[in-house]
Amino acid sequence: MNYCSDVFNYQRFKTREVKAGRLGIGGDNPIRIQSMTTTNTLDTRATVEQCIRMIKAGCELVRITAPSIREAENLRNIRDELRMRGYDTPLAADIHYTPKAAEIAATIVEKVRINPGNYADKKRFETIDYNDESYLEELERIRRRFTPLIKICKSYGTAMRIGTNHGSLSDRILSRYGDTPEGMVESAMEFLRICETLDYHDIVLSMKASNPKVMIEAYRLLVAKMMKEGMNYPLHLGVTEAGEGEDGRIKSAVGIGTLLEDGLGDTIRVSLTEEPEAEMPVAALLAGRYENRSRHEYIQPVNPNPVNPFVYEKQHSDAVLNIGGNSVPRVIIDVPENGDEGFYTTTGQAGYRYHSETDKWEIADAAADYLRVDSPPGNFSFGGMPGLICPADKIPPDGEKNIYPLYDFNEWMDIPIRHLPHFVVIEPGNIDQATAKRFKNSPQTVLVLQTSNLHAMPHLRSGFMQLINHGVKNPVIIRREYPAELSLEAIRLYAATDCGGLLNDGLGQGIWISAPSLNPEEANNLAFGILQATRTRISRTDYISCPSCGRTLFDLQSTTARIRKRTEHLKGLKIGIMGCIVNGPGEMADADYGYVGSGPGVITLYKEKEIIRKNIPAENAVDELIALIKKYGDWTEPTGT
Repeated sequence: MNYCSDVFNYQRFKTREVKAGRLGIGGDNPIRIQSMTTTNTLDTRATVEQCIRMIKAGCELVRITAPSIREAENLRNIRDELRMRGYDTPLAADIHYTPKAAEIAATIVEKVRINPGNYADKKRFETIDYNDESYLEELERIRRRFTPLIKICKSYGTAMRIGTNHGSLSDRILSRYGDTPEGMVESAMEFLRICETLDYHDIVLSMKASNPKVMIEAYRLLVAKMMKEGMNYPLHLGVTEAGEGEDGRIKSAVGIGTLLEDGLGDTIRVSLTEEPEAEMPVAALLAGRYENRSRHEYIQPVNPNPVNPFVYEKQHSDAVLNIGGNSVPRVIIDVPENGDEGFYTTTGQAGYRYHSETDKWEIADAAADYLRVDSPPGNFSFGGMPGLICPADKIPPDGEKNIYPLYDFNEWMDIPIRHLPHFVVIEPGNIDQATAKRFKNSPQTVLVLQTSNLHAMPHLRSGFMQLINHGVKNPVIIRREYPAELSLEAIRLYAATDCGGLLNDGLGQGIWISAPSLNPEEANNLAFGILQATRTRISRTDYISCPSCGRTLFDLQSTTARIRKRTEHLKGLKIGIMGCIVNGPGEMADADYGYVGSGPGVITLYKEKEIIRKNIPAENAVDELIALIKKYGDWTEPTGT
């Protein structure tokens, strides 16, 4: 099935235009940027002030939660105050459990978001044995409950987002489709088909998840199904509960950027556990990258396409050193040349620390596997150090065993086949039947795949497709180079898109990110952050943290920081931190522990999907979470304590 207009050459998937007030979404409009308030919706002044800060930061559509009728009715006061102060930015109401609130909101604001998992449906984590007849009866009940909102939206010219969340699929959908991207798609399609029977089409669709892999597969399946059924509704993209700081930005870019690369997405929201106005510059960097993307150098299509875009399948490769085979993806970083003492310093930034008194190296969990140097430093033994990669003509004749030569493609083609481990830099255009044969006859060659094409990720993906079709099993490192003028923020987002998009499709046995402005520590953190976000190599604690909204029952930012400070040494543990129960228990379904606001000032703690303790005072809840982790044997003391 096709899921976009072109997987090789950039072409925006053409959707119908939907108007939210004056704002056009989809069609020929640019990618729109939106966010959501975190204030109490009943606090008109605070919500208006936050809306203004968001709008000034670049927000083109402001979403406000309306969990009950009272909040829905107060949207009128918020709207009127904004209009009186000269702001005509359209507003969207965020609705979950209360259809009546949606019906009221649809008469006031320009757009209403409903979640099909809990709008006239239920989620109690119950497995229900439906037959076709009983399933259709449930759909008919939903149709009757949903129809009044559709009619109001048609009458008032109000747009609607049918927003599926992976964490809030209904018991009905879960019982029939399981906790799958297919279930997410069908959840939205059921509501969409009801809208179409009533000739209502002012609809935007979304498929959000905290796991970028799930989110990407769901959007691809949704578009494939729409194309099959002759539909073209606009898409709102987002990775929900992405978290904060660098991790939140990387995870968002891995999901959103991968889809934007294939021309999917008409409006985006970067969900950070930070003030909402902080989201807009990040979203603008992601969206702005595609303003001139169609001008890229033409990419020759590869047939057949051996990559399944709907199911994750790890590309098979043979092992060279510790790269490929069954190994996790490896990390290569550049180390600047500044003498032996400088080498000690920069390797410390890459996760290695030399102790001269014992002549031993201390290796961090997130330590680069290989360092690229212009020439090997001298005067000390590498021992347990990482491998070094340097130009072939700089390899000392009696050098250490863990120093490996790096060739460019033309240089490598002119030498006899080597039977010792080495690296060769190639571009997709270097791959043909003859070179593929040489790769296969050189099993100790690690390929470093790079490109200068503006449409980088799809061009690199085409290179992987060629290698797979030619039967090449050499491990492949994904290399991306970025110019000096790019900011650190831009490099993070672009690298997460370019490398993460490939890793999410099971491609690549390592990553190598280069930029003149990146120091070794920044490059190393970025690489491991991308591997963590794609869940291809876990080196730290994984936090599933929601961005907060008016439903949030505690200070998410400070609480997330406190939990992170206490638990960031627990490598591989997944902790969900949720402001309320709307998506919490579902979005953190694969988390080991959950911390969820269940009432004003009280917290509920989960072990996986099971509630362990309820109504814990918020001031004690972090200590209780640590005690719970200890109780189940997942606690280790931080190093040095």
